[in-house]
Amino acid sequence: MTIQTRQIGTLTVSALGLGCMGMSEFYGTPDEQSGIDTIHRALDLGVTFLDTADMYGPFTNERLVGRAIDGRRDEVQLATKFGNERNPDGSWVGINGSPDYVRRACDASLERLGVDHIDLYYQHRVDRSVPIEETVGAMQELVQAGKVRHLGLSEASAETIRRAHATHPITALQSEYSLFTRDLEDEVIPTLRELGIGLVPYSPLGRGILTGAVTRESLAADDSRATGRFPRFSGDALDANLALVDKVREIAATKGCTPGQLALAWVLAQGDDGLGVAPIPGTKRVRYLEENVGALDVDLTADDLAALEQAVPRDAVTGDRYGDMSTVDA
Repeated sequence: MTIQTRQIGTLTVSALGLGCMGMSEFYGTPDEQSGIDTIHRALDLGVTFLDTADMYGPFTNERLVGRAIDGRRDEVQLATKFGNERNPDGSWVGINGSPDYVRRACDASLERLGVDHIDLYYQHRVDRSVPIEETVGAMQELVQAGKVRHLGLSEASAETIRRAHATHPITALQSEYSLFTRDLEDEVIPTLRELGIGLVPYSPLGRGILTGAVTRESLAADDSRATGRFPRFSGDALDANLALVDKVREIAATKGCTPGQLALAWVLAQGDDGLGVAPIPGTKRVRYLEENVGALDVDLTADDLAALEQAVPRDAVTGDRYGDMSTVDA
């Protein structure tokens, strides 16, 4: 199949991207070779928009991605992030948006990735102790130096986006967005449309729950979803949310697709001429990648979209996205 491209701000990417985080951390036992195989298969299929970050691993995911794209750099739209500072042992330092850290983090990412430039460089979380103008000013210097081509923010508020964009054009916002998470629709998405900034939804499958494959028994002990970090996967909240997934499953059956493909198709359908949307579902398995790519063949009518939004009302999901929401700019 030929995967179409989409314009997110000033950058052209594959309509569907690949989140690489889970290849190194958070969702069960890492499997480096499986991750590399998945990236190779993604590139062969035309999924060329790859997403990583320095904190994943920490630091190991960028190295994995770098090895996987060696010899194929020209095919890839490569995105990485800075700002969630961790020690090599994985311990948490904090959010860092200081200009000096921005420069050091970029140089370290370039070395780990084995590339001479990053296509899309995000501030992973907003550092409220540093004016956004100072952080983006340092990011602008990276563009001027040829180390970075486009700038992005993650989990930023509408006000922060406006201030950042006034300092240097912002190409994309990466934030959580799915049938299960729609708070961006109030202020952020209208701001993106107004300013011509693209949207890169992460966790477009609700951290996997919308695939229909998640049960209370399916989550391994070393899976962060089983630790209480994500309240939607705990206790009564999980039961309530799985009941919503059952409704998605019923609609998917009428469309001849999987629940995950239907949920991804819904996210893809939110883009239009005024808003480029390129979701980055994450996986470390080729078979799930191929299933996700199948979402591009799912055509949703206006009636389908209405049925989905009736089955999963915007405020029906139980539980916060994170147990600690303090790092999300609001």
